Amino acid sequence: MPNTPRITRRELLRGAALVPVAGALAACATPAAKPSASASAAPAATSAANPFGVAETRPLEIWIFDGGFGTEYATKIHEPLFKQKYPKAEIKHNATKEITKVLQPRFAGGNPPDVIDNSGANAMDFGALAQDGQLQDLTPLLDAPSWDDPAVKVRDTIDQSVIDIGTYDGAFSVLGYVNYIYGVWYSQKAFRDNGWEVPKTWDAFLKLCDAIKKSGTMAPFTYAGKFPQYLYEPLLTTAAKIGGGEVLVHIDNLEDGAWTSEPMRTAAAAWAEVGAKYLMEGTAGLDHVQTQTAQNKYKVAMLPSGSWLENEQKTTTPADFEYGMFPIPDMGSSDKLPYGTLHTQPGENFIVPSKGGNPQGGMEYLRAMLSKKAAGDFSELVRTVSVVKGAGEGRALSPGAASASKAFADAGSNTVYYRWQSWYAQLKDEAVAATGELMTGGLTPEKYLERLQKKADEIKNDSSIKKFKR
Repeated sequence: MPNTPRITRRELLRGAALVPVAGALAACATPAAKPSASASAAPAATSAANPFGVAETRPLEIWIFDGGFGTEYATKIHEPLFKQKYPKAEIKHNATKEITKVLQPRFAGGNPPDVIDNSGANAMDFGALAQDGQLQDLTPLLDAPSWDDPAVKVRDTIDQSVIDIGTYDGAFSVLGYVNYIYGVWYSQKAFRDNGWEVPKTWDAFLKLCDAIKKSGTMAPFTYAGKFPQYLYEPLLTTAAKIGGGEVLVHIDNLEDGAWTSEPMRTAAAAWAEVGAKYLMEGTAGLDHVQTQTAQNKYKVAMLPSGSWLENEQKTTTPADFEYGMFPIPDMGSSDKLPYGTLHTQPGENFIVPSKGGNPQGGMEYLRAMLSKKAAGDFSELVRTVSVVKGAGEGRALSPGAASASKAFADAGSNTVYYRWQSWYAQLKDEAVAATGELMTGGLTPEKYLERLQKKADEIKNDSSIKKFKR
């Protein structure tokens, strides 16, 4: 693994870019009605086999975020599948870690590409894109026949959360392709060798941290100190377990006092204690790659992350490391949500720009991606779980993917998610900075939550910022 920092999807925790909403598309036109497709994007005749009217000779320009999943899934799985059906179409493949820097000028100039994996810490702000009418309405994709079975619509092959979370201003316009499953990650081998048991209660978690600390074998806990969004994820999940999913809904909806609610106070105090007592030395100055690699070297036992972790660390993970993941432990018997509740939501977000030269081809490319074979091959290649129902059946899953998949199955309907960080980039920036201070003792839990509530109130009262609601 190179020593130079890498930017990956998880630096975003599936959220917005690190730029203000108002400035994300600063060079773009003032928000207006959705732009009409250019003449060059006029569709060909539609049919059951070609539901969007793809012109078979029109080129397709694709940009893939080069993060933890790499880009081979596009060049070896998705693009060949599209090319197999449209052999005369030239596919222009591109990859970058800097989505906003590279592609924002294209949007400003009115000539964006046709398909974008808009992910990573430097992703473009979805709220700003939606506000500026830059996103193709993908509802026709949902209603189109699936690639595998013309009798089944695409919408019936994917998790409903994909549609819910990908809808902006009433239009489904963002396709999350990966089912991100969040939790606390560890080495099953290390736990077995040391006789440590997965904790199901917060008291058991703290006792485990104490035991690991006293053993001297490794530090109990770490997180990507340079990217504190990795820590506010378990903090928010803890609050949702205590007070129910509505805790996160209230935060998303910018409701008065949402950040300073009692469940949030309890969760912030609990994680602040972890920061004060159990962190690996130097955590605050380390990025995600450094902390994860430290775990691979058995220098630390546990860290919070998502189901992309195993693939992202494949070059530094010992062969017998055996990744595992466990849900956030119960805080107490009064928790509104049971043990096993998970934060899970679609990520690795694909969009089709409305002003692209080939939006029909863009939607057809997404339809091919959502085939069971393409999704299954993807899951096997990058050791993760896609949003396509049943795509992992019969596949050989790696230890981490198997562990996360089991946790997801065990959770059933007890899942939570939040959207504020992809709706309001300024609030995400504030949460990142404030969470870092909370975990290093620079802010008390009370001051931490007051700071976030103040920022949420500012956004709520700013008429220039588009508001979204769950």
